[in-house]
Amino acid sequence: MIFPWRRLRQLGVLGMNQRNADYILPFNPRHHYPLVDDKRRTKQLALAAGIAVPKLYGVVEMVHQIKRLDKLLGPHEDFVIKPAHGSGGEGILVVNGRYQGRYRKASGVILTAEEIGHHIANILSGMYSLGGLPDTALIEYRVKFDPLFEAVSYLGVPDIRTLVYRGIPALAMIRLPTRLSDGRANLHQGAIGVGIDLVTGRTSAGVWQEHAIDRHPDTEGEIRNLRIPHWESVLELAARCFDLVNLGYIGVDIVLDRDLGPMVLELNARPGLSIQLANKVGLQPRLQRIQRLSEIPSSAAERVALGKSLA
Repeated sequence: MIFPWRRLRQLGVLGMNQRNADYILPFNPRHHYPLVDDKRRTKQLALAAGIAVPKLYGVVEMVHQIKRLDKLLGPHEDFVIKPAHGSGGEGILVVNGRYQGRYRKASGVILTAEEIGHHIANILSGMYSLGGLPDTALIEYRVKFDPLFEAVSYLGVPDIRTLVYRGIPALAMIRLPTRLSDGRANLHQGAIGVGIDLVTGRTSAGVWQEHAIDRHPDTEGEIRNLRIPHWESVLELAARCFDLVNLGYIGVDIVLDRDLGPMVLELNARPGLSIQLANKVGLQPRLQRIQRLSEIPSSAAERVALGKSLA
C-alpha cells in the first residue's frame, strides 16, 4: 500500500512545511520582508531599477485626507485603490469609469464619493492589512489587459505568477479572474490557475476549484494553448526582481497591459503552492536542480535561459 503523502513525494510535490523549512527560512531573510510586504516600497525599488510598474496616482495615509479625495481623483476616469500591506487581493477596489459624478466599479456597481471614502477608511484602519495593522491606501493606474485575454477573463485583469528561486524562474502560471472570484486573480477566491510552459510561453489546461478544466466557466473561452505575449520580457522581469529585493524564493506577479506591455504588480515572499496544480507537475525536482548549481549567472537573461534548460 502506498500512502497518499508518499505518492505525492514520489511525484515531487512540494508541501508547505518543506517549503518553509527548505526554501523560505534559509533564502528569505526576515529583515527583507518589508521590501515586498509594502507595495509602495516595492514600487519605488522597481522604478529605481527601471522596472515597469502601474503608475502611482496618489497615497492616502490619514483619515482627514479623504476630504480631499475628489481633488486627488479628479484627473482620472479610472483607477485602482489598494492597501499597501494587503494580501490575497483583499481590499482592492477597481473603478473603470464615471457616471454623473459617481464611480463605476468593474462589476458595473455605482459608488458615491462617500462610499469610496468609506472603503479607504477601512484600508487605513487595517481591515485588509497583514496582521491587521494600520495601513496606507494606494491609488494607481488601472491596467487594461491585453486583448488576448478578453475571452478568458471575467471583469478583472489576469496576472502571471512566476516562482523565482535563486534568481532563476522555476515555474509559472496565469491566474484568470472569474465571476466566483469577483474579478480577482486569486485562486483561493475562485480564480483559475493555468500552467505555462517556461520554454514556449504556451498555456496548458487549467485548474478551478480543484477541478481540471479546458474552458473558462463564465466566458467559455478556450484556456489551453494560449501563447503569452512578451514571454521573454515577462521572464526577465521576474528574474530581475531577485536582484531588487535579495530574496531567494519569491513569487513575482506580472500583468500585461495592452498599451504598456509587461508590468510588475507585486512580489510575494511566501508564494503558495497551487502553481503545482496548475502545471500538473511537482516543484521539488526543479528546485533541486537549481539548488545543485554551483554558480548563478548575474545576468537576468542568462538566468532565464538556465531556467528553461532545467524545466
